[in-house]
Amino acid sequence: MNIRPTTPADIPAITRIYAHAVLHGTATFELEPPSEAEMLRRFEKLRAGSFPYVVAEIDGVVAGYAYAGAFRERPAYRFTVEDSIYIAPEMHRRGIGRALLMRLIADSEAAGFRQMMAVIGDSAQAASIAVHRSCGFRDAGVFEAVGFKFGRWLDTVQMQRALGPGATTAP
Repeated sequence: MNIRPTTPADIPAITRIYAHAVLHGTATFELEPPSEAEMLRRFEKLRAGSFPYVVAEIDGVVAGYAYAGAFRERPAYRFTVEDSIYIAPEMHRRGIGRALLMRLIADSEAAGFRQMMAVIGDSAQAASIAVHRSCGFRDAGVFEAVGFKFGRWLDTVQMQRALGPGATTAP
């Protein structure tokens, strides 16, 4: 497995992976898959903000991707990021998500961020919750029944992890 920074050439594969998650999963609360042009716009916005964005390749094929984005837009949140991780459906349960998350944590620390938040769609996402715990995240709460998808109400699980010195010193 090779984990590397994302390039615009990865956007078609990222778009396909995300479209599957939108149409078949509860990790995202989007209801319609975004176009390739929209995914490129989102990628460019994150890169312009110096947020980490990486892909995992196996035998030259993008198997998953992860990025850190702004947790909230207001300036006081500028040292806090939210992670997003998506794996191609045929690549689940191979350790790709954990490897991507560990790289994302390292890249976010190197960029000077101090907290990483996980907002996990659907409290039934046991694998995602377990991966985050294994990478040092702690439970921060559950927002119950805040999304409605596939004919049912969905929770979001909030998790948090300090990056670098976290809140022990000023940035």
